[in-house]
Amino acid sequence: MQLFAYPFRIFFLSLGVLALLVVPLWAFMASGQLVMPTALPGVFWHQHEMLFGFLSAAIAGFLLTAVCVWTNTERLHGRILLWLWLVWLAGRLLLALGETMPFWLVQGINLAFLPLIMIDAGWRIWKAKQPKQWLILLVLGILWAMQIAFVVTLDHHYIEAGLIAALALSSIIGGRITPAFTAGWLKQRGGDAQAVRVLPRLDFAVLINMICLVLLMVADWSVGVAVLALSAAVLMLIRLYGWHGWLTSREPLLWILHISLLWVPLSLLLLVGHAVFGWSDSAWIHAAGIGVVGSLVLGVIARVSLGHTGRTMVLPTGMVTAFFAIQLATLVRVATALELVPWAGGIMLTGLLWEVAFLIFLLRYAVVLGAPRIDGRPG
Repeated sequence: MQLFAYPFRIFFLSLGVLALLVVPLWAFMASGQLVMPTALPGVFWHQHEMLFGFLSAAIAGFLLTAVCVWTNTERLHGRILLWLWLVWLAGRLLLALGETMPFWLVQGINLAFLPLIMIDAGWRIWKAKQPKQWLILLVLGILWAMQIAFVVTLDHHYIEAGLIAALALSSIIGGRITPAFTAGWLKQRGGDAQAVRVLPRLDFAVLINMICLVLLMVADWSVGVAVLALSAAVLMLIRLYGWHGWLTSREPLLWILHISLLWVPLSLLLLVGHAVFGWSDSAWIHAAGIGVVGSLVLGVIARVSLGHTGRTMVLPTGMVTAFFAIQLATLVRVATALELVPWAGGIMLTGLLWEVAFLIFLLRYAVVLGAPRIDGRPG
């Protein structure tokens, strides 16, 4: 089956379906119109699935595809990929419907997925002797540790710390693909590719700041959180300036990456506002969750799905609307958290914009993900 010919196919399609389902299900649950036998209390189920369920599918689709290319190893496909996907799917179903099932069974299966990704990626990296790739696995391990702590304790500090780990992971992956794609696009069009600058020490400094920030989030030390969040935000802004994202304004497949990563320092500044001035934590959480994670995932899967199916880098009709919708969803949700928009209307509009973005993706990419490569190559 073509969906299991390469990891990006089944996991990108699955995260799109999950994105469409989780938001309305939570809305109906929160309003009392629906009762689901979730294995976690309603709000915790929503938080877990929006971060760990959604993001883990994106990680699997992107990382297991990219690592095969980076290490020049045989792609993960067929029966093994099917079993890996079933582990992810079982985790989603058990958390949604497993209220009466043993905790150890539900969470054992749920927590098994990220380690399986790390094992597959890890042996390929080790075999190819590419030590620079270990940083991704380190951050992925931190993300997994936060997932374990959250489902065991249901302490919101771990979901917030996990979100910072997700920002760190986005920073690493975004830092590899965004400036490289930008420079390549400028070079093809006779632009100044040399204007795009990558400073490895700056990249490393941002990552270290974020890893330390994860630890301080767990410790709930507001002063330390404010200092490190501000430091990471400033360093990230300098980093983004060096990539010259404004030069890509005519290419949606690129500006969506730059704007998504711009939400990293913006969400960190909102975190500073929460720690110092008492702003609603919902503001930075949704700036990070929708603006960084949701938006970057949408931008990356739109690009990867085209490139790895042999298609030209031209967005299908409607995807620019999807990109704008996810940005508007972020702005509305942050404004709602800061009480600049009425609560009920803001929540409803945010959910609608999120649904529009991922519905367009599914309508335009389901056929792409399920069809053979147009160039006849395997995968």
